[in-house]
Amino acid sequence: MYTSEFERDPGVRRPIRLAALICASLAWACGGGDDVTPLSVGGDGDGVAPPPQESFCSIPEDQIFSGGVGRDGIPALVNPLLVAADAPQAEYVRDFDRVIGIEADGQFIAVPHNILWWHEVANFDDFGAPFAVSYCPLTGSSMVFDRTSVGGVDLGVSGLIYNNNLMMFNRRNDGSQESLFPQMLRGGRCGPLDGVELQMVGSAEIRWDAWKELHPETLVVSGILPYGRDYRQYPYNNYEEIGNGETIFPHEEFDTRRPPKERLLGIPRDHGFGMSFPFTVLEGMAGEGDKVALHDDVGGSESVVVFWSTEAQSALAYKPTANGQELTFEVRDDGFFDLETGSEWTLGGLAVSGPQEGTSLELIRDAYVAFWFAWATFHPNTDVLPGPRPSFTG
Repeated sequence: MYTSEFERDPGVRRPIRLAALICASLAWACGGGDDVTPLSVGGDGDGVAPPPQESFCSIPEDQIFSGGVGRDGIPALVNPLLVAADAPQAEYVRDFDRVIGIEADGQFIAVPHNILWWHEVANFDDFGAPFAVSYCPLTGSSMVFDRTSVGGVDLGVSGLIYNNNLMMFNRRNDGSQESLFPQMLRGGRCGPLDGVELQMVGSAEIRWDAWKELHPETLVVSGILPYGRDYRQYPYNNYEEIGNGETIFPHEEFDTRRPPKERLLGIPRDHGFGMSFPFTVLEGMAGEGDKVALHDDVGGSESVVVFWSTEAQSALAYKPTANGQELTFEVRDDGFFDLETGSEWTLGGLAVSGPQEGTSLELIRDAYVAFWFAWATFHPNTDVLPGPRPSFTG
């Protein structure tokens, strides 16, 4: 859990010396390896060796803050125990809790927010290509990354924050080539791997009961882990309330088109462009029904269809093609149907009846869920699905 140094010492609003930050978070920065002891950050940097020439950041230094926890102070998971959905070790996940669901090497896996409130990153190595499931509680951003581009090494939590967003690092045994990866920038931005992109893996953020209904054979991360955490306890009080404009760390002025903590499905494009689908707008479009099927061209660059379910509180973006055929979707009889073949599809993109039965739609792999204030910060040129603002207190 992060502790804001800004709250303890407003003077930290000045740019923290980059040398101190990197030295505290990356093993190679001060010339050490596994035995490097992280130094405290936020001070005057006395006694801190300057980082190597290549250890620069291509993002503004004055927007990087110490999270007050240090390197690995929030422990990322590595191949955590997975259990069946009905196992006793899964009882900590309540039906209304949100999970990040993926299909990897033919196996469905759920990583609950409950786990990631406390760990933020979970690495997996036993399901095809190595990947990391990440969630930043401060920006509400759920993202899954293929770790192949960083040599398959684990991603850890650096303890640093950029625009209130998690900064990960690639853990190397010898400390070499370690760099900082702001989650929502989807790539290295400090250190020798600056500019190396992390490829995203398609995923679903969804209520646990809805994920189980779609995939009853799913595995889920066990709630019996050796860290002494209460995985039913949300550690940030009312932070997630839709109208709460407070952030843990200083943040630039918000885009006010939507409430700051409104969840949305965003599809990013280059240069801060993209499209965002606020959950409350989609829910309003569903009206007294449950589902919405919405086609969009994401700024003219790619055709997508977004499936929404109010019961599942989930929006998923797919390529609207199957077996080489372009499809157009609508909702009728509370189900998703394509007009071309009359096949019925689930929220999870699987055809369950009609000529396409057994076919799956391809997820838009770089689509992800985040809070509006964070999405608009990282994608300032974003379009947003128009709709009324929800009513809330504050």
